[in-house]
Amino acid sequence: MKKKYGYIRVSTKDQNPERQYQAMGKMGVDKKNIYEDKMSGYSFSRPAYKKMIKRMKSNDVLVIKSIDRLGRNYSEILEQWRMLTKEKKIDIQVIDMPLLNTDSENNCVGEECRQYCS
Repeated sequence: MKKKYGYIRVSTKDQNPERQYQAMGKMGVDKKNIYEDKMSGYSFSRPAYKKMIKRMKSNDVLVIKSIDRLGRNYSEILEQWRMLTKEKKIDIQVIDMPLLNTDSENNCVGEECRQYCS
């Protein structure tokens, strides 16, 4: 069965991730499937991210608020994107940029995303 997972990242402990949590809720991501890191996005050596990736299975969906929440290093983002979509067969939904969504069945899911697709 297809599950939705949300990934939230803020760069410092002083930053507030609340807007990202609200966006995940609007996209229908269950709170128990949301993973959060409070650290730089340059490297993908992040504990919550690694734990989430290990739990995800083929046909699951990764929801992120924006591409920069996934990471800050362009080549690393491309490598992770390839690994997730090609190797693990995970779909990705980018709330702020649904054009990037890989979910072939429904490129726009949730109220927040739909506003960009109509």
